[in-house]
Amino acid sequence: MAATAYSVALLGGARLPAAPRSALLPRRSACQLRLQQDAPRLSLLRVKAASEDTSSASADELIEDLKAKWDAVEDKPTVLLYGGGAIVALWLTSVVVGAINAVPLQLPKIMELVGLGYTGWFVYRYLLFKESRKDLASDIETLKKKITGTE
Repeated sequence: MAATAYSVALLGGARLPAAPRSALLPRRSACQLRLQQDAPRLSLLRVKAASEDTSSASADELIEDLKAKWDAVEDKPTVLLYGGGAIVALWLTSVVVGAINAVPLQLPKIMELVGLGYTGWFVYRYLLFKESRKDLASDIETLKKKITGTE
């Protein structure tokens, strides 16, 4: 009522025609109407959560499995060296990419194109054909032998 009196005072005593009640309500879209029509059908689909624990491996089994695999490793320092090297390489790559991405030029877009081009070339050169995949696997094995010093 106060809003009506305020609007009458603002308009200098002239009253606006009252809007129909349906004009003030939001319109319903066809999707909302369809959902309301499908509601009885959807209520037939009920899902119950099972109280049984169906996971086959518990945390203790997982830890014991990892311990057994670690004990089976013959050259533990090499594995630790590879793991540490991978973490350092990942961190260093993240730092370099972050630094390049912070440059306010169009350098990030250019580097993205270079990366896309290199990825395409790598897939074509090493992954697309069976013979080249074998060559890549043999190159990786040769590199691993050089790094570990077993060659």
